[in-house]
Amino acid sequence: MAAGVESRPVFFPLRPRAGISSAVLEVHVGTGSVFSVEGQQAVLPAWYTSRSQKKPYVTWLLDKEDADPFQILTYLDGVVKVEETELKPRVGFLYPVLTHNISVLINATREGDSGQYMCTVNVVDDVTSTGKNVGVINLTVLVPPATPACQLHGNPAVGANVTLSCASKKGKPSPAYQWQRTAPTQQVFFPPAQDRSRGTLKLTNLSLDMSGLYVCVAENRAGSAECSIVLEVHSTSTKAVIAGAVLGSLGALATIVFFAQRVVGYRRKKREGQEEAANEIKEDAVAPKTPSWARNPASDTISKTSTLSSIAGTREKPYGARPPSDTASILTATGSYRGPPPRGGGRPQNLSPPAVNGAPRRPQDPATPQGSLPPSSLARAGAVPVMVPAQSRAGSLV
Repeated sequence: MAAGVESRPVFFPLRPRAGISSAVLEVHVGTGSVFSVEGQQAVLPAWYTSRSQKKPYVTWLLDKEDADPFQILTYLDGVVKVEETELKPRVGFLYPVLTHNISVLINATREGDSGQYMCTVNVVDDVTSTGKNVGVINLTVLVPPATPACQLHGNPAVGANVTLSCASKKGKPSPAYQWQRTAPTQQVFFPPAQDRSRGTLKLTNLSLDMSGLYVCVAENRAGSAECSIVLEVHSTSTKAVIAGAVLGSLGALATIVFFAQRVVGYRRKKREGQEEAANEIKEDAVAPKTPSWARNPASDTISKTSTLSSIAGTREKPYGARPPSDTASILTATGSYRGPPPRGGGRPQNLSPPAVNGAPRRPQDPATPQGSLPPSSLARAGAVPVMVPAQSRAGSLV
């Protein structure tokens, strides 16, 4: 406990000395203020003087700023009574048998025990002077600072300014702060660079030799606590190198991404061009021809178109010893069927042409083979062109 804070039991004379007249009932206190550290013991010293030897009636009360006074302890007819309060398990008279000493002991003090304590004494058959039978003692429970937190505000670069802060969340009374540098050299700071009440230290125009360990001590009447922080001042060139390395990495990454996109786009365009070329080749391709031996005679007869002139020209070509197809026929001018040519290679029967409108038809042109008419004569006679299949040497229709 700090000097002047600890309270000890005080012994006072209990009887007036011989030759001096006895005084009326009066209460005395050893001190008007008592300080205690949280968790420690506190003694409130008090006694009374009286001409009567009878047992007193003693009452202790506590008056806080935020509450009305309430009893904490009484002594009546030799019986001690502790009231139901927060102090009950920790409060009592300093001596178990009271004479004239009525001091009170409080164990394991708390911050909430602070307040004004009043004791009142009454004795039967004794004269009481107004206000003389009351004693008042103020108790203050001190709280040591909690471990503070040290922080750095700003960028510790050469030529820059930074601020070191130190704050403790608990302490009564409010602690004062002291910054000092311990390594590599000892250094103590003073206002205006340091604010002891706020716990700040301002360092301006930093240099490399200002790097080191800085310690903050928070202190009040109840005790002290400290924290530390390492300040590393770096040069601007180092900062530039770091920034350049970061920018260079970002540039390299962007270049890789760019070329990757170009390669992917080139491959995509090449693949699309190949697909378009394949589609154009498929569109220009000619459908395969059906072999002549697989044709259907009926469908070939329908699809094949020719004029009577092509029929006549075809019949002029000899097919050797193979007889012509029986399916070949010749239409006359009137559309009558003349019949197939005779087999065996013989010449067809010479039939006289029928009369047209009562007049005999002109004889056929000697150059024209028998059994056929020139296309011009057939067209003037009103004949209808009919497609006639021809027969190849293999015996299939073409």
